Amino acid sequence: MPDHLSGHLYAALAAQRVLPVLREADADEAVRRTTALLAAGCRAVELTTSTPGWAGAVSRTAPLSDVHGRPALIGVGTVTTTAQAETALDAGAVFLISPYPAPEVRAVAVRREAVFIEGGFTPGEIAAAVRAAGAAKVFPAHVGGPGFVRSLRAVLPTAVIVPTGGIRPAEVPDWLAAGATAVGIGGGLPTDPDELAAVFAGAATPCRAHRDAAAGR
Repeated sequence: MPDHLSGHLYAALAAQRVLPVLREADADEAVRRTTALLAAGCRAVELTTSTPGWAGAVSRTAPLSDVHGRPALIGVGTVTTTAQAETALDAGAVFLISPYPAPEVRAVAVRREAVFIEGGFTPGEIAAAVRAAGAAKVFPAHVGGPGFVRSLRAVLPTAVIVPTGGIRPAEVPDWLAAGATAVGIGGGLPTDPDELAAVFAGAATPCRAHRDAAAGR
C-alpha cells in the first residue's frame, strides 16, 4: 500500500488513541453509533462484519466528517475472506482489520493498495504483520495484558500496535503506558454524549505524559 495512506491512518490512530470496535444488532444502529462517535471527537471507527448489513453501514458512514470537519476514517474489522475484503473496500472502507493472520485479505489489500492491520497473538504473528504493513492488531489482548504489549514494544519499537479484546475504557491508560499506539474498545463506551467526548479528550493525556517522560521533558 502507498506509505501516505497507511501513514495518514496510523497518525490518526496515534492521535485518537481509542479505536471503537462496533458490533451492533443492525446497520441502522451501527450508523447511529458511528455518527455519535464522530460528534464526540472520534475520527477513525471500526465497523465489523458481525453486524447484519455491515456493508450498507459502511457506505452510509464513509462520506461523513468528524466534529472538526475532517473526513471520517471508516474501517471494517473481523475481515477474514477475500469476499469480505472486496465488499468492504467497495463500500468505502479506508482500512481493513483481521482478528488473526489472513493472507487472503492481505493479498486484496496489496492489490487494491488498501491499509490492512492484520491480527496476531504470538510474537511471530505480530512481527510478520508489522513487516508486511508496519502495524498489527494484538488479539485477544486481555490474555497477555499490558505487560505483553510492553515486551512487544521492546522488540518492535516503531510498530503501530493496536491491542484489542477484553479491554475496558478505564483500562486504556495502562495499555497506552505499556506502549500501545491505540486501544481497540469493543464494549463499555458510554452513550452519554458528554461522557463519550470525555473518553476521547482524556485518552491523549496519559500518552502525552508517557512520551514526555521518555523524552526527558
